[in-house]
Amino acid sequence: MGKKKLNCWEYKKCGREPGGDQVADLGECEAACDTSFNGINSGKNAGRFCWPVSGTFSNGRVSCPVTDKIKSCVNCDFYHTVNAQEGTANLRKKFLRFVPVGGAGSFINEMPVKNFKAGERLISQGESGNAAYIIQRGSCLVVVEIDGVRHPVGHRCNGDIIDMMALFTGEHRSAHVEAETDVSVWVINRSLFEDISKKDPDLLNFLSEIVTARFDSKRPTSERTIGDYLATKIIGRGGYSIVYKGKQIKTGQPVVIKMLRHNMAMHADFIDSFKNEARLIKQLDYENIVSLYDCVEQFKTIFIIMEYVIGEALSDILKKNGRLPANTIIKYLNQICNSLKYAHNHGVLHRDINPTNIMIQDGDIIKIIDFGLACPIGTEDENSLGTVAYIAPEQINAERVDERTDIYALGITAYEMVTGEKPFADENIGKLIQLHLENDIPDPGKIISGIPDELRRFILKSGKCDPDERYFNVEQAIKGLGTGYDN
Repeated sequence: MGKKKLNCWEYKKCGREPGGDQVADLGECEAACDTSFNGINSGKNAGRFCWPVSGTFSNGRVSCPVTDKIKSCVNCDFYHTVNAQEGTANLRKKFLRFVPVGGAGSFINEMPVKNFKAGERLISQGESGNAAYIIQRGSCLVVVEIDGVRHPVGHRCNGDIIDMMALFTGEHRSAHVEAETDVSVWVINRSLFEDISKKDPDLLNFLSEIVTARFDSKRPTSERTIGDYLATKIIGRGGYSIVYKGKQIKTGQPVVIKMLRHNMAMHADFIDSFKNEARLIKQLDYENIVSLYDCVEQFKTIFIIMEYVIGEALSDILKKNGRLPANTIIKYLNQICNSLKYAHNHGVLHRDINPTNIMIQDGDIIKIIDFGLACPIGTEDENSLGTVAYIAPEQINAERVDERTDIYALGITAYEMVTGEKPFADENIGKLIQLHLENDIPDPGKIISGIPDELRRFILKSGKCDPDERYFNVEQAIKGLGTGYDN
């Protein structure tokens, strides 16, 4: 088992971490509090990446400008410890594990070496480029500039790749890269990249994962032009996509831009699935269903441009408030049911109804989002389980799915709105799946008193294990639910 990698407050024992003995006098350190740096250099918050973070401790000073901070930190023993651990010690886990350095025929022998002095800029944000760098020696800081303000977003050291995105996707440089120390790099140009990509599919997969990981940072991102749209910041991440907030360039209209991850875009099945999502949403024109505006193929992947929904996810509302009033629940359920009825009448199943995918807008107007798992009615469900806490038994068993599959997930969602908790709450996924397979939804009336009979019956019938015991379609569910409830 490897030695634990310490964060800076553990190494330097400054006492400025949350609850530390120096917090009262010096305040909490930004490096110990900013979770957006999680994972960089294997650290917690900015704990192993503290040198570009203003507000951190530096040579006895509580705070100082970032430029002064970096100068002082490059002489810090902790800085050199991190570089050693993340650089040479892990060299073979990075790009160079694919390269027999010095071996006969190694393509790295074809790469020229370039040197930069400390403080010198290797790459400028916004410029085009036909080469990427692999750090042979030294360390660099990655900085995104937005409206003249510099935001440090990453650190690169021995064995790391700098700006493979520009080679891989063909877009402009997404950040500045500046030498913290003297730096030597191998230069990999476009023609060599294309040559080794053809010869080594494992390396190409690795490089695509690097590109995806760079996009997946929680730190600020530079603007990206995608067709007629501008992506401004990352607002969400999924297993196969990254979601940006953006705008239509000519009109300024806000949009959501959903990008297929580059490592997924290399596989035809994922491309087909992503295009299928766009095709299915495009045919739906209903006030309570998110609208799709465009689909753009660019930068070696696919982007879906959708309506930007202003509101709050039902999941967040439930986290804050617990259970909801019955009249509010019935109001939401009627809107969701009518939306699903419209989608089903157009042959589309959502397949992932849950509180995260239901947005509540002003006036208690709902909007169903994220049709990423949508499919035609009657599909044999072999490829996706959806969200496990809301999954229907027929999805688990890879059987034919139809309107009753969405009704089951809605029954689980309704139970959660009524009780404030999920009917089958277990952290063990295997056990949770078994509960769905073997149990009808529990009676919410045994937990909460005074539930309207129509709402209680709706939940119990929707959440039956056997699809034949559920409502046959959403039209039946709407009739069973009734039109409302007044306290």
